[in-house]
Amino acid sequence: MFSSLINWRTNIALIAIAIIIGTIFYSNFLSKKIAADEKQRVEQWVQAVSEISNPAISSTNLASKILTENSIGIPMITVTETDSILDYYNIDTQKIIKNKNYIKEKLKEFKKTYPPIIWKNPYDSNQINLVYYGETDLLKEIKYFPIVQLIIVALFIFITLVAVSTKNKSTQNQVWAGMAKETAHQLGTPISSLEGWIEMLKESTIHQQITTEISKDVERLKLVSDRFGKIGSIPQLENADILLQISNMVQYIKGRSSDKVDISMHSNEKEITASINPNLFDWVIENLLKNALDAIEGKGQIDIDIRDEKMQIIIDVKDNGKGISKKNIPNVFKPGFTTKKRGWGLGLSLSKRIIEQYHKGQLFVKSSDIQRGTTFRIILKK
Repeated sequence: MFSSLINWRTNIALIAIAIIIGTIFYSNFLSKKIAADEKQRVEQWVQAVSEISNPAISSTNLASKILTENSIGIPMITVTETDSILDYYNIDTQKIIKNKNYIKEKLKEFKKTYPPIIWKNPYDSNQINLVYYGETDLLKEIKYFPIVQLIIVALFIFITLVAVSTKNKSTQNQVWAGMAKETAHQLGTPISSLEGWIEMLKESTIHQQITTEISKDVERLKLVSDRFGKIGSIPQLENADILLQISNMVQYIKGRSSDKVDISMHSNEKEITASINPNLFDWVIENLLKNALDAIEGKGQIDIDIRDEKMQIIIDVKDNGKGISKKNIPNVFKPGFTTKKRGWGLGLSLSKRIIEQYHKGQLFVKSSDIQRGTTFRIILKK
């Protein structure tokens, strides 16, 4: 699935690059061709002006035609050798009226664009005028076309990637839901069998404490089965005391962890109510605590800090274990990622899905340092 997504992205990127490179080369070719044509037209215009101004030339019909046709659209400014402006053509008169320095500003712009065309006065050979010219609207559009094309291609890539990503995400969600429901179905048979054996044990002379503990674990299995069965469906949220939920899970984990592990809770309130699905929320806390137990490797400190703020509830689960390397932090919530020798790497991924998709909150790594510990943060909206 992920390799196909990468291939999609690679192919799209290559196509986009090919389109952009081709567009840039072709646009550059067209702009040079148009620029050369416009230069030729300005030169012809200057030559026509010279012929019309020359009294020795009797027929000026051709020159007048060239003068009329070649001046269309090309902005030009005629100046003396000392940059005194003599005349201008095809320049917005409205802008000239609004801004007295507009012609001088355009002259500076034209000087940077192209070298001038020299025009010698036929009445005075010593007088040399210069014709500076700029780009037509067509040439500007051709030059800006690659940028427009780049924006269009970028938009195309973005839309395509979003579509592909949405499709893959939908497929992934279906796989998740199918796997979870199948797991719940598979757990159902042994759970029913164990419940039957427990009833038989209760009637025997076996120590009552053993029967009680087995019953607890069976109830736990039923809870796990119920959790998996709810994956893919919309969970029912209800108001519950967050502190009580976390406290019950802490007691459960404490009873199944080493005496060398110290798990403590801290809060700024005695009761904090939030809209949650208790079973799924417990699953998240259980996953975070088990992850912390793995990090401290059977010996260390786990602190849970719960704060009730105005707009949100913040839950920090902190351990003093081995920490997570910076390169692995972006991957910890990805399905299948794990640094342990055993396990599928699904716990944190499922936890993030439960908090963000079902509870509309956030779950992320707040901080982590190698050999100093990690803090996971849950944010729930009030």
